[in-house]
Amino acid sequence: MVRNNRAMAIVPHRVAVLAVDRVVGLDLGTPAQVFGAAARTSDGEPLYAVDTCTAGGRPVRSTAGFQVLPNHGLELVAAADTVIVPGVQGGGPMTDGTVEPAVAEALRDAHSRGTRIMSICTGAFVLAAAGLLDRRKATTHWAYAGLFRRLHPGIELDPEVLFIDSGDVLTSAGVAAGIDLCLHVVRTDHGSDVANRAARRCVVPPWRDGGQAQYIERPVPRNPENGTAATREWARQRLHEPVALRDLAAHARMSVRTFTRHFRSETGLSPAQWLLQQRTDHARLLLETTDLSVEQVARRSGFGTATALRQRLHGRVGVSPSAYRRAFRARA
Repeated sequence: MVRNNRAMAIVPHRVAVLAVDRVVGLDLGTPAQVFGAAARTSDGEPLYAVDTCTAGGRPVRSTAGFQVLPNHGLELVAAADTVIVPGVQGGGPMTDGTVEPAVAEALRDAHSRGTRIMSICTGAFVLAAAGLLDRRKATTHWAYAGLFRRLHPGIELDPEVLFIDSGDVLTSAGVAAGIDLCLHVVRTDHGSDVANRAARRCVVPPWRDGGQAQYIERPVPRNPENGTAATREWARQRLHEPVALRDLAAHARMSVRTFTRHFRSETGLSPAQWLLQQRTDHARLLLETTDLSVEQVARRSGFGTATALRQRLHGRVGVSPSAYRRAFRARA
């Protein structure tokens, strides 16, 4: 996002959704839904402008039984700040590892200009066919990991995670992981407050860590009291306090062993990993939206000391709390 100095109006970040034949319907709509919900304030101007394109502006088939009639051809890719390739089922990308030459050329040219390139689900097959995943780590839907490795043995595939952010090229796993990746990008571009607000408008969780497991056994308990959701909410309200595993288990009225098993099956994380993630996210939000000192942020998010917060944040996003705050204040 930039500002027009003469009119001081927000110029939205341009997102091109590049659809190929047999595009996955849900993946196609995800970017417009998530990025369209991102605004500086709850009733402010949009921060992103999302449009769909195909090679030659031609209609393409979707996997949901309808055709996509785009308003743009590949010239949209040339003008975009971010290009997103949704998932695809069948065709060259998933049979012989190829993609239409014009699509591959448009993607490579965009990447060479510094455009951010993303894929959702099996859209990674398209990026791989275009040569954009060579010597990179990538992910896709876990069910297609074997096929991906056969078609692209030189690419380091990690089918266990929700998404991978390599800076200029980002890939995500299947279905809902595309939402996670888009929210991650909004958070990276504009901070936690904007991303959380967009998530609320989309009625989805504001944050699932990219390293979280793709395939989580998530049995629906016959009695909600058998789950850990209430305990997770209880813990979120006490991030500033020491919360031990035995405290969580006691609140859920379970043994530590039973609680840990239920917790991992529902979240894909251990209680300790989940609690650290919640505290980190809360610290980031405080750094972005308050003038609290780093020491105060550390205490309110449960890290105790500024040193502990610095170590965690540096390991998570590669910068100190002060540098993180300056970056997001400058963007605001």
